[in-house]
Amino acid sequence: MRSPAHLIQEIILVDDFSSGPEDCRLLSQIPKVRCLRNERREGLIRSRVRGASAASASILTFLDSHCEVNTDWLQPMIQRVKEDHTRVVSPIIDVISLDNFAYLAASADLRGGFDWSLHFKWEQIPIEQKMARNDPTQPIRTPVIAGGIFVMDKGWFNHLGQYDTHMDIWGGENFELSFRVWMCGGSLEILPCSRVGHVFRKRHPYDFPEGNALTYIKNTRRAAEVWMDDYKQYYYSARPSAQGKAFGSIADRLTLRRKLNCNSFRWYLENVYPELKIPEQEAPYSLLKQNSLCLESHGTDSLGLAECKSVPSIPASQKWTLIEPLIHQNDLCLAITAFTAGSKVRLDPCNSKESKQKWRPRGPAMQHMISGLCLDSQPPSGPPVIAQCRPQMASQYWEPQLIT
Repeated sequence: MRSPAHLIQEIILVDDFSSGPEDCRLLSQIPKVRCLRNERREGLIRSRVRGASAASASILTFLDSHCEVNTDWLQPMIQRVKEDHTRVVSPIIDVISLDNFAYLAASADLRGGFDWSLHFKWEQIPIEQKMARNDPTQPIRTPVIAGGIFVMDKGWFNHLGQYDTHMDIWGGENFELSFRVWMCGGSLEILPCSRVGHVFRKRHPYDFPEGNALTYIKNTRRAAEVWMDDYKQYYYSARPSAQGKAFGSIADRLTLRRKLNCNSFRWYLENVYPELKIPEQEAPYSLLKQNSLCLESHGTDSLGLAECKSVPSIPASQKWTLIEPLIHQNDLCLAITAFTAGSKVRLDPCNSKESKQKWRPRGPAMQHMISGLCLDSQPPSGPPVIAQCRPQMASQYWEPQLIT
């Protein structure tokens, strides 16, 4: 009644080796229902891959079993995917009470987010995004989806590598899929016009072979190792229990990432989730040395070279945080004044989207990413400039030295 019959080609149920094998046969008697029973417990991730592989339709709709769809829930999601096959679309997920099955509407101003421990959370839409939405029915861009309910083109699902089937049972697969969709050319959105109720259970109705915590660590560690690049250090800082835990081979997923020519996690942070702040207190400090001289800030916006100090007397003015593409001290970042050779370098308020603040190592040099010019200390007595890259020149030789 709540799903137009002509939009549903089939309903595939995957029985993950439940204790009631007869249920599968009985459910298959319902029109359009096909039930597949696993020969052993595979978990949500591999079960979904099996169901998706068996599906004959061109658009896949993934649903948890403990859901109740609302009226007109399916049409807007299919429309969005039909318009752009790289979209992955999720509804507003309402709450169905576990105690009395009351249906409770969720806010339409939320999106999916997470912290550095890869803990999913619902969060308010950023004010800039909220102001830009003239119509409350417009899709909400979301950095991650909850993972239980979404619509996706089958060809796009297969092209992107389905799920990481070396993840076990449940947990973390929504991060891996979300990072992969965004970083490899797609997008994620939540549609306020579509609503699906979901029973949020207090405990899992099945066992985890290695326990819930270890399984979640294995899965999220796989996601971090494949997709988070150098930023995975913040995952390990936030979840120290993950250090040293086995997570299996990721060679095939790294090969997939290279094959798909995906963007970096830095790109994801800058373009998809700039609100996820890098924990400054965890970021290592470095000196930027030229022989016995170090790059030093003078006041709030000027720079120069000064005699390097040693631990423990290193002043804050010589401590730099190097997280590509930014070189910064607190909230001030190294920035060029213009894109031409000879332009001075100064400190500006950090903005990860500001092209004048983007740097990368080029051998021993520090190259400005947009201009292609390099940080140069000539003359040593004045502020540094950008100049044609000649890394063999002493004035362009910068030696980052980690402060421990």
